[in-house]
Amino acid sequence: MRFGLTEEQELLQATLREFAAKELPAPRLREIFDAGSGWNEALWRSAAGVGLQGLAVPERYGGAGLELLELALAFEVLGEAAMPGPFLGHALAGLALSRGGSDAQRERWLPKLASGEAIGALAIAESGDAWDPAEWSAALDGGAVRGTKQLVDHAAIADVLVVGVAGGGLALVERGANGVHIDPIDGLDRTRALARVDLDGAAAEALPGGREVADAVCDAGRILLAADSFGAAWKLIEMTVEYTLTREQFGTLLAQFQSVKHEIANLAAETEPMRGLFWYAAHAFDHLPAESAAAASAAKAHVTDRAVHVSRQVIELHGGIGFTWESDVQFWAKRVLFDRSWLGGPRAHRERLAMLENW
Repeated sequence: MRFGLTEEQELLQATLREFAAKELPAPRLREIFDAGSGWNEALWRSAAGVGLQGLAVPERYGGAGLELLELALAFEVLGEAAMPGPFLGHALAGLALSRGGSDAQRERWLPKLASGEAIGALAIAESGDAWDPAEWSAALDGGAVRGTKQLVDHAAIADVLVVGVAGGGLALVERGANGVHIDPIDGLDRTRALARVDLDGAAAEALPGGREVADAVCDAGRILLAADSFGAAWKLIEMTVEYTLTREQFGTLLAQFQSVKHEIANLAAETEPMRGLFWYAAHAFDHLPAESAAAASAAKAHVTDRAVHVSRQVIELHGGIGFTWESDVQFWAKRVLFDRSWLGGPRAHRERLAMLENW
């Protein structure tokens, strides 16, 4: 039995790595990061050219029809590249529509989402770090929704918001609808632009999929965040190896110091086994529904937590420069902090995992 990737999956990652290297060299990433919007229209159009926005959208709507494992492999590369843009919320909005939308909703939105013509966003978090569908309180009544959503990724440029509503359902709200008020939040990770969204009687269409779809979308998001963190963690380790092979201390390369070599080896040994966590969780999402929720929480809790640990050790290994704005380390260090907290932190998911497993 072969537990590695297929040739098609390896080709997908190779293609996306080539795209990222060409379209997002370090100077361009810094330019976008410094601008603070987390958005570059030319980069988004180029991503559409390689089909990134439609990977998991069904083929009948213009997408590639891939499973969540392939989408997670793509997000690993996005994490490696610290790719700015609304890719996370866009993918989850497409998944919500694919799994829980009506025929009319799918026909209207999925072709546009697959091509990148329209941008989707997921608006679910509420005050008090309320991410779980059971905690949502936004009221949907008579085709209108009222409530406030926090930490919505790229809400300001999204054409359609998938909003979590009371009872654990989801609803579609167009950004330009009356009653939608978007206030930007100055977040730490400048590759993602966060906002608070106030919905004051905004027109909304319920997705017929209900609570089951909402739970699945949240679990998919947790898996994609784990994949993103894994890619970012490996990038940080590789950057540190390169740095220690060129930086000298007392006339000696840092890479020659035993303590430095041991620390990098420990980080690599801790990081590589995490690959199986998000691979398995992504596989379970499509093929082992009874195990999917637990696997998603396990991956989200462990991978994102350890990625933050890697980032802190890498900053120390870079010395004083690692703490500065001039160091590129910050791009990935801040990205994994976002990945760790968005959709719930490690403690919340360890508690969820314990509950799901009856511990």
